[in-house]
Amino acid sequence: MSRARADEEEYWHSSKFRAFTFDDEDDELSQLKESKRAVNSLRDIVDDDDDDLERVSWSGEPVGSISWSIKETASSSTSSLEGRDSSLQKGSSSYAAFPKQVSSYSLSSLFKGEFCLSFSALSDTGVKNYAPELRRPKAEYKDYSSDWSPKDTVRRMQRGKICSLERFRSLQDKLVLLDEAVAGHDGNVITAVLIFLKRTLRREILFRELEVRQVALCHLIHFLKETGEQKLLLDLLRLCFFSLSLQLSQYREHLNIQDVEKRREFLKGCIGLPFSAEDTSHIQDHYTLLERQIIIEANDRHLETAGQSEIFRKYPRKASILNMPLVTTLFYSCFYHYTEAEGTFSSPTNLKKTFKIPDKQYVLTALAARAKLRAWDDVDALFTTKNWLGYTKKKAPIGFHRVVEILQRNNAPVQVLQEYVRLVEDVETRLNLATKYKCHDVVIETYKDLKDRIQLTAYKCKVERGSAEEEKINSILNNMVRNAY
Repeated sequence: MSRARADEEEYWHSSKFRAFTFDDEDDELSQLKESKRAVNSLRDIVDDDDDDLERVSWSGEPVGSISWSIKETASSSTSSLEGRDSSLQKGSSSYAAFPKQVSSYSLSSLFKGEFCLSFSALSDTGVKNYAPELRRPKAEYKDYSSDWSPKDTVRRMQRGKICSLERFRSLQDKLVLLDEAVAGHDGNVITAVLIFLKRTLRREILFRELEVRQVALCHLIHFLKETGEQKLLLDLLRLCFFSLSLQLSQYREHLNIQDVEKRREFLKGCIGLPFSAEDTSHIQDHYTLLERQIIIEANDRHLETAGQSEIFRKYPRKASILNMPLVTTLFYSCFYHYTEAEGTFSSPTNLKKTFKIPDKQYVLTALAARAKLRAWDDVDALFTTKNWLGYTKKKAPIGFHRVVEILQRNNAPVQVLQEYVRLVEDVETRLNLATKYKCHDVVIETYKDLKDRIQLTAYKCKVERGSAEEEKINSILNNMVRNAY
């Protein structure tokens, strides 16, 4: 009782306010101590075992979680941006991290030939990042104006990387860049480079360089059609048509040259004309063929005049081989020089390899030439192949039905025709060919394999009475009757 009264007296006679003093430092120190005691007193209210408690913010999310830290960072960044100017003027040490905008990389910027980064704000070097897990990869902060080569630039554009084309200033560098883009076979990259060249080169220079780059020229024409730039498109088409007409007219001049040597030299000069790659290849083949024909003609004329070759004595030449087409030259070579080694210019295999003649065309031409000479052994060797076990087999890339037709046009004997008619796989086609060319044995054997007594009886009326074919049909019919019983 006396203790409670003493506490009450102490409460009423004590005061938390102190008298005024000039010692501000002591006053602030005492206030700090007082605040510390108040904070410590609050800890007594909460249990010591506070690990199980979950602290929740006003938004209902746990304090210290990742989502809470991100929101707190965003709010602090927004408030810091609003007071950035005033804080910088006061020399405050507090600052916020500016959010970086994602780099803009659109198709329009691709067509403009420029690849650049755009940021909403410039960040200072000392900016602190409150959410390091949200930072972009360091590889994206490279200096995109690096000294990339044209090949590396095209490779980066194909992968969708950001790079600049403005660093290619000289005409040579721009043309190398275009050639690398064409070699990469990427239409988007080719179009982007062409738009950059269209913007940075004069029209005359661009058109002149595109004359010898047909792939890039086609891309530019298609792009101008899509964008509706009619004036530039008409100028480009007019120039291309004029250039092509000029080249073709110059190439046709070789028809008016009668001297073979002068024509050969003229064709050699036409190879350097700005044709497309395919047309240039044809002109090159034309020049090579004429050069080969000159050599063959000079040699064969000497052999024919001297009478040293049997085939020229037996089958004299009716015309010169000069200025003849490639197929005619191949037929001539298969007719007069079929057995020559591949190393000679007049060898058929040499012509096939030099001018890349397909197998079907070669077989057709060689078959016609050897059948005309009635060289049936050469015809047989033309279709005979040997497998890795050593077994021989006949195979025709043109189909044996066409072989039969060519042999029949060259008056091949029935024995030779029957051998190749039997090799026709389709039964109906085989019967039609055998019936048409009177290959009786093939017809009889086919009906026998089909066990068709009616057709055999009907075909018996088409063969001569008392012939070997009639006796063969009667024998087959009798065997069918005996086997039936």
